Amino acid sequence: MYRACIFDLDGTLADTLNSLVLSVNETMNEIGMPQITEDQCRQFVGNGAKVLIREALKAGGDEELTRFEEAFEAYRRIFDANCTYEVKPYSGIPEMLRQMKKRGIKLGVLSNKPDRQAVHVVSEIFGGEIFDVVQGQKEGVPRKPDPTAALSIAGQFGIGPKETLYIGDSEVDGATGKAAGMDTILVSWGFRSKEVLREASPEWIVDRAEEIMDIIRGVKR
Repeated sequence: MYRACIFDLDGTLADTLNSLVLSVNETMNEIGMPQITEDQCRQFVGNGAKVLIREALKAGGDEELTRFEEAFEAYRRIFDANCTYEVKPYSGIPEMLRQMKKRGIKLGVLSNKPDRQAVHVVSEIFGGEIFDVVQGQKEGVPRKPDPTAALSIAGQFGIGPKETLYIGDSEVDGATGKAAGMDTILVSWGFRSKEVLREASPEWIVDRAEEIMDIIRGVKR
């Protein structure tokens, strides 16, 4: 029986793509570099803000990342002001979370998005009562797929990895769950193709939020 669920944020709980595209492209515009497309942004996200900006700069022709410090400083400021821009929960997610809460399941969010913005987005979109722990990328804490933060959250719950589900939308999340020793669900509505999800070898790939509840109930195996 699963007693806790730890969720990725971007592409799993909420569609945040527009906020990321806007923030990256305002950054690129500010430093006089070419903008990126939605498809490029979709591929660049998942490994944290620094990787996102590095990939955007490379796509714009700065292979040596000579503009990185300037760009990252601008991005941090711009994204802080726009991290909730057009962000919305995916279909069925709020209802699923309420059902989990009623069952007494501990709920956490673990994102490679900077911690301040991760907490802001979750609070703005889902309120402050649903999740027991919300954690983004913090200095001194290895980012996913390192399992340290996922195991720390489970530890805060007092629940072992075998009773914790890890839920995400990317190969990074698949590797995180596996490294933490947690059964892993990857969702198909996020930022990666099903082919990429299959290559990550999760326990389950789901197409609807309701299927996650089926797994918790033991209906879907």
